Amino acid sequence: MNGNTIFQTPPESSGQSKPAQNQGAAPSSSPQGSSPFAFRSSRSPISPRGILKVLIVVMLIVSIGYIIYSFGLPLLRRVGITEVTLTYWGLWEEPSTMQSVIAEFNRDHPNIKINYSKQDHKQYRERLVTRIQNGTGPDIFRYHNTWIPMLSDVLAPLPSDVISRDEFGRTFYPVASRDLIKNGAIYGIPLEIDTLALFINKDIFDSAGLSAPKDWIDFINYSRSLTVKDSGGQILTSGAALGAFNNINHAPDIVSMLLVQNGVDLNNIEGNAEEAAEALGFYASFVTAADISTWNTSLDPSMIAFSKGNVAMYFGYSWDYFTIKALNPGLVFEIHPVPQLQGQNATIASYWVEGVSAKSQYQQEALLFLKFLAEKETAQKFFSESSKTRAFGEPYARIDLADSLKDNPIVYPFVSQGSIAVSSFFSSDTHDNGLNSQMNTYLGDAVNAVINGGSPQSAVVTLTEGVNQVKNQYSPPAQP
Repeated sequence: MNGNTIFQTPPESSGQSKPAQNQGAAPSSSPQGSSPFAFRSSRSPISPRGILKVLIVVMLIVSIGYIIYSFGLPLLRRVGITEVTLTYWGLWEEPSTMQSVIAEFNRDHPNIKINYSKQDHKQYRERLVTRIQNGTGPDIFRYHNTWIPMLSDVLAPLPSDVISRDEFGRTFYPVASRDLIKNGAIYGIPLEIDTLALFINKDIFDSAGLSAPKDWIDFINYSRSLTVKDSGGQILTSGAALGAFNNINHAPDIVSMLLVQNGVDLNNIEGNAEEAAEALGFYASFVTAADISTWNTSLDPSMIAFSKGNVAMYFGYSWDYFTIKALNPGLVFEIHPVPQLQGQNATIASYWVEGVSAKSQYQQEALLFLKFLAEKETAQKFFSESSKTRAFGEPYARIDLADSLKDNPIVYPFVSQGSIAVSSFFSSDTHDNGLNSQMNTYLGDAVNAVINGGSPQSAVVTLTEGVNQVKNQYSPPAQP
C-alpha cells in the first residue's frame, strides 16, 4: 500500500591533322604494277590478343548497360524520376492545414504527390485495417497511441535512416518511446502530445477566493465547499465532476490517472490489487459519500454541465476547449495541471500518431514523408497552420518546442505535463470499437459495481479478469 495515498476513502576529339604538303619535292615513282592511288597500310594485322581485348571491352559495355537497365533505372524511378502518389488518411486536421504542410515537403520532393483525406472517426479503425489488408488502404495514416496491438499486421517499422531510437528518445516525451517502440522498432511519429488536465470555473473560484488546487487534499476540500445543494439534497452546482462513469467525460482516463498515481501498474493490476481497490473506492466516493458527495448519476454529462457553469472542476484534454467554447463562448475558465500525490506525479496521455502501411507499394516515399514530419520546422509549420482555423494547434509532441508555448495559458498546461504522462488502454474518445472500448466496458462495470454498494476489492478481481481476456485477444507487434 502506498504510504502517501489518500485514496482509501510517440572524345577527346581525335581529329587527324592534314599531312604537310611536300612542296617542291618530286613525287616518288610508284612501285611497278601498282596503282599510284593504292593505299599501303603501315599497320600490322590484328593479333589474337588484340581481338580478345576488343571482345572483353564489348562484353564490359554490354554488362554495364544491362546493370543500368535492370537495376539503375528502377532505382532512379524510385528516387524521383517518376511521380508517385501517396494516400494519407487523417482524422482531425482540415485539408487546408495539411496541404500547407505537404506543400513544404513538395519543395524538395516534387515527384511525390500526397493526397490527404480527412476521415470520419466512426468505425475508422475497422475501416483502416480492412482497406489496408485488401490493398485499397492508405500509405500513411493516423492512429491512436494505444492501437499498436490492433495494428501489428498493417504497421511498417521505421528504419534508422528515418529516425533512430536514440534520436526518437531525445526528441519526444518518454511516453511516446514506451508506446511506439516495440521489439526495438519504432512504429510511428507523433505530431502532438495531449494530457489530462484540470479545468476550473474562474468565476466560481474567484467568488470563493480560491486558486487552483495543488494536491488531492486541496481538491477534496474545494470540491466539497464549492458544491451547492438544494433543501432536498439535489446538486445544483457540483464542486467536482467525477465519481460516476456513464455521465463523466473521460472517466476511463480519470480512473487510470488515480490508479497510476496510487502506484498501480496498468499492465499488472492484479499485482497491485490493494492499491487499485483504494483508487476505485476514492473515485466512487464523490458519488457515494452521502452528505459530502459532489456528483450523481442523474446529472448532465460532465462537459455539458461544466459548459453551463454548473461545475467548478472538470478533467479534460485540450480538444475539450473547443467544445466548451462552442457550447458557451462566454464561460471564463482556466486550465491547470492535475492534482498530485506526494512522490507519485503522473497524468494520462492520449494522442495520435502518423504511421506507414506495411502493405504500401511506396514505403520508401511514405517513410520520407514521415521523416519530414519529425522535423522541428515541420512541427512549427503544422501548429501555425492549425492555429489559422481555430484557437490553437495541436500541442507540440517535441520536447524542444514546449518552452515556446509558455506564454500560452491554454496550451502550455497540457505540454507541461508531458514528462510525467503515461498512457492507458482505458482511454476515452478513440472510437475504436476494439481494445479501448472493451477495456472501458470492464472498467465501467467495476465503477458502477462500487457505486451500487459492491466492494472495491471484488470489483478489482472482476476487472482484472476482464482486462486479461481483452489483452489475450490481441497479439503483440510482430518482430521487425
